[in-house]
Amino acid sequence: MTSSISAAWLRGDARALSILPDRCRQPAARAEAVAAAASRTVPPALLDVLASRNARLAPSPARERHLEMLSRPGTVAVVTGQQMGLFLGPLFTLYKAAAAIVAARALSEETGRPCVPVFWLQTEDHDLPEVDHVFLPRHTGGPLRVALEIPDAATSRAPIAHRHLGPSVTAALAMLRAELSEEPHAHEHLSLLERAYRPEATLAEAFTEVLSNVFAEEGLVFLDPRDARLAPLAAPVHRRSILEAEAISTALAARVRALTEAGFSEQVHIRPGSPLGFFSPDGVDGPRYRMDPSGPDTWSLVGHPEGRTVTTAELLGWLEREPLRFTTSALLRPLLQDTWLPTAAYVGGPGEIAYFAQLEPLYAHFGLPMPLVVPRARFRVLDDRTRRWLGKLGLQPDELNAPREELLTRLAARAGTQPLETPEALESRLFGTFAAELDRLNDSMLALDPMLQDALQRTRGTVRVAVSRLTGRYARALARRDSATAERVDRLRTYVTPNGEPQERVLGMAHFASRIGTRAFTRQVLDACVPFSGALEDLTP
Repeated sequence: MTSSISAAWLRGDARALSILPDRCRQPAARAEAVAAAASRTVPPALLDVLASRNARLAPSPARERHLEMLSRPGTVAVVTGQQMGLFLGPLFTLYKAAAAIVAARALSEETGRPCVPVFWLQTEDHDLPEVDHVFLPRHTGGPLRVALEIPDAATSRAPIAHRHLGPSVTAALAMLRAELSEEPHAHEHLSLLERAYRPEATLAEAFTEVLSNVFAEEGLVFLDPRDARLAPLAAPVHRRSILEAEAISTALAARVRALTEAGFSEQVHIRPGSPLGFFSPDGVDGPRYRMDPSGPDTWSLVGHPEGRTVTTAELLGWLEREPLRFTTSALLRPLLQDTWLPTAAYVGGPGEIAYFAQLEPLYAHFGLPMPLVVPRARFRVLDDRTRRWLGKLGLQPDELNAPREELLTRLAARAGTQPLETPEALESRLFGTFAAELDRLNDSMLALDPMLQDALQRTRGTVRVAVSRLTGRYARALARRDSATAERVDRLRTYVTPNGEPQERVLGMAHFASRIGTRAFTRQVLDACVPFSGALEDLTP
């Protein structure tokens, strides 16, 4: 049975570390990565685009200093990135950006090298159903889903960069305001969202405007790879991906075999002989398709409704004339990123850690050193309400990971003046006593009449079923005994483990910023970040 490498890597499993060393936890390795990155410089054309694009964002003297630093030889970058989730998407977007800022500070202090945090806007992605919504916790019921109404979201293949919010964003903002208006800092945070999330804005523009405001004091720099002025800088990477597809896929397939032999699954499937990028045959804002080899110097566009093909010569021609038709995949994006930037470290979540476990052969093929892989910060917000509810129930936060009925039964068993037996213990005691007595009688009864064997077995089975039915009804009675407890448990699970997942992967920032304040909440996240850790921490604002 295979498993994802990221969890094993985070806990220091030797098998995982043999594939992806945890160099970010070793001071000497951190210094080595910074020195290697410092030998590279940012292309002047990229510096010009960064300066002009970041000038449109929230005023930030710190960002201006960071942009100036990037123009100097010897400056390195700590990079992170994320898809353009509605209203910033899940909380882990905020945590990734904060972790990159804190890691950049730590590397600069350790090495004396200037280090700049950069947020790579993943505007090339096309998966709208992953980004068109956000969740809020509610006092009753499960989390509230706030979403854009995009009719073709499930089938769209166009890069997110070209997707405008449209009129449904107005209704989404109204839903936010209706849900959050009574929170003490709602007006401040919702006004920020309303200024950015306008029907005529793109998902990427609105996302960047908000996040640049959130981290204006820290000077987070933003890079959008879909800027047309950057496409010629990306063309050499795409050209090699096409012309050397066979060699690259062979090297990556060998890496997958090593992962499998170590007991891990691949995060990204390697398509034999296929380039790692996408091509948009109908224009830069049209649908993008992967390419599979279909003959000598010919490629099929995977998923194209007409089964279209394209030749290598045609692809190279488009790379010369209109390189923005080409976009990266999850595996090619880091290569483009580190071709452009002097990246000392990349801050990523579990999925990205698993990507990097596959990437060493690709970096070697392109002749680039791999950056440090740094786990993003992980937090669980336990605000005053949540802590109060936990205290009333006598629960620890980790107990909320148990299945709901199991947790309710456990709480009901604790509640009486005389502690009530758990259903499992009752079933074990009742049937165990009967089974022991039956076992004691077994030999003497069979000696009397061997034909009693079937009767003994049937009786054992009948009693087993009857006891199970009884204890099942007992368990349900325990679970129903206190409806107030059930309501509190459901409320807590909506806040701490919404939809049965970690809070940071589901809930958005809006609720917490409206309760605590945008800057206050951001400041608490930054202060709680431990560089290069990746351990789950509780935030208690």
